[in-house]
Amino acid sequence: QVQLVESGGGLVQPGGSLRLSCAAIGNIFSIYVMGWYRQAPGKQRELAAIITSDGITNYTDSVKGRFAISRDNAKNTVHLQMNNLKPEDTAVYYCNAAGIVTTIHTCEYEHWGQGTQVTVSS
Repeated sequence: QVQLVESGGGLVQPGGSLRLSCAAIGNIFSIYVMGWYRQAPGKQRELAAIITSDGITNYTDSVKGRFAISRDNAKNTVHLQMNNLKPEDTAVYYCNAAGIVTTIHTCEYEHWGQGTQVTVSS
């Protein structure tokens, strides 16, 4: 069973920074894509940033130039460095892992973390 454990959310003033981390634990051989999605109150969940196992990244337009995603394939971790945060970045951020190959040679489509709250407010 694969689980995603998130950390790093919190309250920050506009212009501040936060770093989100997510560790995938379980019988994992490889993960194709890891990333972060977010859901603001009253809105649908949207992609924030994703990164493939070979380092290809994709960001939603509103975070380009402010957020940076990185991962450690050996540790099955993904991080999201968020700089110059704005009130509109306020949301629950969910870690996602997709295209998982386990050590017992099974494939799992995707898993989600439980979410971590990020609040940007003065």
